[in-house]
Parts: sequence; C-alpha cells; structure tokens
Amino acid sequence: MHFLPENIDQYAIDHTQDEPELLQQLTRETWQKVLAPRMSSGHYQGRVLSMISKLIQPKSILEIGTFTGYATLCLAEGMQANATLDTIDVNEELYDMQRSYFDASGYGTQIKQHTGNALDIIPKLSKTFDLVFIDADKANYPTYLELLIPKLKSGAVILSDNVLWSGKVVEKVNTKDTDTKALLHYNKILKQHPKLETVLLPIRDGLTISRVK
Repeated sequence: MHFLPENIDQYAIDHTQDEPELLQQLTRETWQKVLAPRMSSGHYQGRVLSMISKLIQPKSILEIGTFTGYATLCLAEGMQANATLDTIDVNEELYDMQRSYFDASGYGTQIKQHTGNALDIIPKLSKTFDLVFIDADKANYPTYLELLIPKLKSGAVILSDNVLWSGKVVEKVNTKDTDTKALLHYNKILKQHPKLETVLLPIRDGLTISRVK
C-alpha cells in the first residue's frame, strides 16, 4: 500500500541509498520461492530501518516476525560489534533460507533465530533490548507490547510495522476484522502509554517509532 502519489513515491526511492546486493538477491529469491512476498520490507523501508538502527547503534535487537530475513539484515547493519539480534518467526520452513542469508551477510554469528510462537518465546528471553521491530500477526500487537515493556530500558526504541493496514484504520471496520480492530487498539495504546513517546510515519503501510521514556 502506497499513500503517496506513485511518482513522488518513486522519487523518494530514487533518492534513497541503493539496496545492498545481498538484499537484492534475497528479494529475488523471496519473490521466486515464497508465498506472500510483499510481506518483505523491501528497499525503501529497509533503508529506513537500517538508518534508524545506525542512529541508535543498539547492543541488543529483538525482531518479532522474521519472514525471509530482509528486515533482520537491515536492522543488523546498525549493531555494535559485539551486539546480538534475536529474531522470532513461527514458520519453520523459512529457517534455512533465513540462515543462508544471515551467514552470507557477515552478521551470522550475532543473529539468533527462534522458531515458534512469540508469545511463548518473549518471556523466556532473559535480556533487555535497545531496539525492537514488531512485524508479525497483527492481532497480538497489544500483547507483544505488554510483554516487551519490562524488557526495555529508558531510551529503547520500538518500531511497529503495518500500523496503517492498507488504510483500513480510517475506514469503517468490519465486525469480523480482528486485525484492524487490534491495530486500532494498539495505535491508541502507543499514543497514550505513559512510558512511551510515539510518532506514526506514513511510510509504506505505516511505521510507528516509539521511544521508552
């Protein structure tokens, strides 16, 4: 979903840093072999994620929703030399593909894959995080946030993807549309949460940046 006119959107892409070759390869393989390839962050949002990570220079990153690992590698670009990145995905069939690109990137030893339900895995992670990227099942966004807050120190940043949900957040909601309902609730929580400062950016399908006070 693009909220800008197509020519303006393309101009923004054309004047953004080029996509690294490894990520170009990952994009091609994702579109060739994986269902719903549009779930990948892609060139423009990937460069946004990379830039935010480089500005933060995190020691520890958590990603909820790995897919084929595109955003993972973008976030890894800003890690400190001894940093770690934990990434969670429910689809075990993508594990080997993710790992092949992680190892080829040079960040392989720093990236730990977790396969399973994030609601079960997050409570078992005994560390705090400087940067979190949430891009998994939308219905559980509010629960993910609740689990994450105790694991985030002051100054930590939460990035939340798909928060505009193809524009459905400003349309009449179907009573059976649990994802849109959850995102409406989640967006309100982020705005009102006493521990967070939040700005919602209309980048691609909506990206919220929240900073822990």
